[in-house]
Amino acid sequence: MFLDGTYDGTTSGDDGAFSFNTSASGEQTLVISFISFVTLKIRQNVTQLFNVEIILREDLNSLDAVILNAGTFESGDKARVTVLKPLDIVTTAGSAGNIVAALQTLPGTQAVGENGRLFVRGGEADETQTYVDGIRVAQAYGASFQNIPARGRFSPFLFSGISFSTGGYSAEFGEALSGILLLNTQDEAEQNETEISLMSVGLELGNTRKWKKNALTFKASFINLEPYHLLVPQKINWNKAFQSLSGETVYRHSLKNGLWKIYAAFDASQFDFNQETINSKSPIRINLNNDNFYFNTSYNGFFGNNWQITTGLGYGYSNNKIDLNLDKVNNTEYATHIKTKFSKRFSDQIKLSFGTELFFTRFDEDFISGPDYFQSGFQANLTAMYAETDILFSRKFAMKLGLRGSYNNYLNEINVSPRISLAYKTGKNSQFSLAYGNFSQAPKTEYLKYSDEFSSEKASHYILNYQYTKNRQILRVEAYSKNYRNLVTFDGEQPGPDSHFSNLGNGAAKGLDIFWRDAATLKNLEYWISYSYIDTKRKYQNFPSRATPGFVANHNASIVTKYWIGDWRSQIGFAHSFNSGRPFNDPNQPDFMNGKTKAYHNLSFNWAYLLSPQKILYFSVSNILGTQNIFSYEYASKPNSSGQFDRRAITPTADRFFFVGFFWTISDNKKSNQLKNL
Repeated sequence: MFLDGTYDGTTSGDDGAFSFNTSASGEQTLVISFISFVTLKIRQNVTQLFNVEIILREDLNSLDAVILNAGTFESGDKARVTVLKPLDIVTTAGSAGNIVAALQTLPGTQAVGENGRLFVRGGEADETQTYVDGIRVAQAYGASFQNIPARGRFSPFLFSGISFSTGGYSAEFGEALSGILLLNTQDEAEQNETEISLMSVGLELGNTRKWKKNALTFKASFINLEPYHLLVPQKINWNKAFQSLSGETVYRHSLKNGLWKIYAAFDASQFDFNQETINSKSPIRINLNNDNFYFNTSYNGFFGNNWQITTGLGYGYSNNKIDLNLDKVNNTEYATHIKTKFSKRFSDQIKLSFGTELFFTRFDEDFISGPDYFQSGFQANLTAMYAETDILFSRKFAMKLGLRGSYNNYLNEINVSPRISLAYKTGKNSQFSLAYGNFSQAPKTEYLKYSDEFSSEKASHYILNYQYTKNRQILRVEAYSKNYRNLVTFDGEQPGPDSHFSNLGNGAAKGLDIFWRDAATLKNLEYWISYSYIDTKRKYQNFPSRATPGFVANHNASIVTKYWIGDWRSQIGFAHSFNSGRPFNDPNQPDFMNGKTKAYHNLSFNWAYLLSPQKILYFSVSNILGTQNIFSYEYASKPNSSGQFDRRAITPTADRFFFVGFFWTISDNKKSNQLKNL
């Protein structure tokens, strides 16, 4: 305890008694503080500050208090418990700086190599939504086509924190049946610096400038895989290898009561290849050009009596021009998101949040096949409101209650989704959490462009979580159950303008996720192990009966290691990914989805060598053992002369991927480097 504004003070004895002398006079503020208790301030004349009886209240928000975290992995400086650090996104072997690839080493995810997107707990990729600074990104992945994997559009270079929810997430977010990925851009720039990257696949340039209350960061990159393909054999007949020109920028301005940010990203990409198909002797030539732009601006600040406001606007534009032999497809999506959120902590026990948001989506597509021309599309507006309260009954017990309501004018439908989370601390380093919630999502664009006779797809989540953290070690065990209803079904091989659609589909998923991370046992070694078991079946799309979708493997596991060797000035890493094989439909057998691919293995390696404090030489290779992985099979539409359906294996575009890069940082302190980005 001490007198505010002076050096006069003392500490109490074991019995809590204290005394000290001061030369201060008049009215003063006595400050009394103790770890895990709320700091108390007493304003009084110093002549009356004697024989004072003081009772401190327990601080329910102390670092050792219970955390509501069922279904959520967090990273960054603001995370109470960090499961995956921002550094991990780019230092995980095999991730190649791809945020999605690094997240696929966490439990609850599926590595779907021919797709590249984020699949969570039996849900398809579109069931997980991405947000930047709280604003939704409608087009979160780069250009891709059937069996050509997509890559996340965003570079970890600009992000300081990540929150990844595999279920049971806050009522603040909607339109996602399975998960939410929140990316938070850096609030402050540490210094002026320039980053130059020379890579085997292209060039990158980044720069940060900081002045007064402002900071501007940008990154530009040019990727061209043509030289790489000349050196490393590919399984695909490329006419023109993947090329892209992209850029990102973040502007930050500190205001008196808050922070204003502007984020913008663009991406122009192209590729051209001949795709083999089992149903044709001649390959299909596919030429794809994609232009993408994303912009958001957000403000986070305080006003009035400790009210916090978070508001922002996001706009996304994506255009695809696709040539399929002589056929042409041209589609464009426009997406706008406007959001405002208010929150206030009324006491140590209660925090209230509420807000509203608007989503505007327009999609147009033209298809030309010879003399035939077909146009499709839709325009949908969705309005949503939510309210949520956090109640801390004690440092051991907390609850979050939320309710979300939304209206979709295209579907002419109202949805109401209640959510609740509970957490109880069982010991100094351990706790249990429970979560339940209802979630809804409009059907896919590929359905909505043909019809508005739908209702939203729905899912209910039930999650039980146990977490133990101590001395840079963390153990998470999570069991979950998901029930799906109103899933879209259609007839025929593919959805089309003549398809008969319905919302009569349903499904269920249940499983167990285990995660262990250890950075304490061995010096300079950090590793994590994740394992997931899932049992899921669905009746959806054109499935004749309930079955496990082809992107789901029952068992998934990852082991990631990172080791710093001081004498070599090197960081070496290994990552091994495994899944037990995925189902596929074999028309030569009587039952639906009765086939199973062989187990998938991928062992990757990386090595970062510090040539000097600001210069790094980096090397990585994926699937160093050259395992011949098979994702699925494509079957002929008609049987051969023996009455059997021929098939073709769907495999990676190459057995291995090699990467070599030189990274040079020029900074004010002459010490910073890009090891955090590798």
